[in-house]
Amino acid sequence: MIPAPFDYLAPSTVDEAVRALAEGGEDAKVLAGGQSLLPVLRMRLAAPTLVVDLSGLTELTGVHDDGDSLLIGAMTTHYEVQRDHLIREHAKLLRLATDTVADPQIRHRGTFGGSLAHADPAGDLPASALALDAVMVCRGPGGTREVPVAEFFVDYFTTALEPGELLTHVRVPKLTGWGAHYEKFNRVAQAWSIVAVAAALKVSGGVIEEARVALTNVGPTPLRASGVEEALVGRPATAEAITTAANRAAEGARPGTDADADPEYRTHLARVLTERALTAAVSA
Repeated sequence: MIPAPFDYLAPSTVDEAVRALAEGGEDAKVLAGGQSLLPVLRMRLAAPTLVVDLSGLTELTGVHDDGDSLLIGAMTTHYEVQRDHLIREHAKLLRLATDTVADPQIRHRGTFGGSLAHADPAGDLPASALALDAVMVCRGPGGTREVPVAEFFVDYFTTALEPGELLTHVRVPKLTGWGAHYEKFNRVAQAWSIVAVAAALKVSGGVIEEARVALTNVGPTPLRASGVEEALVGRPATAEAITTAANRAAEGARPGTDADADPEYRTHLARVLTERALTAAVSA
């Protein structure tokens, strides 16, 4: 199907993009990598009057060392995240989650920030960002502000981005030396997660000192498994401790029903996949 007609703008600066979005209002859409937007346009599930293409904004690309954290440009592609040496050293969980995103063609075009701003509850990066306590850097008509990731995802495909506002960067605290794993369950390769678990653990002397766990697709937004984290911290990194903690994985979950799974099945998967992710993270 052919998209409905729209105006197209390729701004040369972030400020120009922000002005265009503010003037366009609700009828304006942002084009990053286009891997989510273009299919929606073709099916006419959205009919914006203006599309603002961010592909020329090189200031929004790359991974930068920012002291205790990494600053990742929103227009950095999945492929670049996969191969960046700073990500590999300080944010291993992001690389592991990104490895599971779609296929190589989409990973070469799709962007890190675009995936987060799209806020698909079945997407692989939102839960990973939540587990890492990322901070979302947003630029709008009123200037720049930082939004904790726990406040960024509001509902299905809905974020805390205000009208005319762009996600420009993501600040990710360094978890150097932590074990990490992303456990994804899907029926066929390259498919969306039916359920997935992002886990990062700091283990010292056989004891779990810190734990970060978040779940994909068990509700309208990614879920931080705080009960699992509480059950792990201070415990020995044993199979028994992991199993006990994983049993709390579905606390607070609001799984839905679709063609792939019902709530009961997703709840079961949350527990099983959490145990697998934690076991892999301990030995990573």
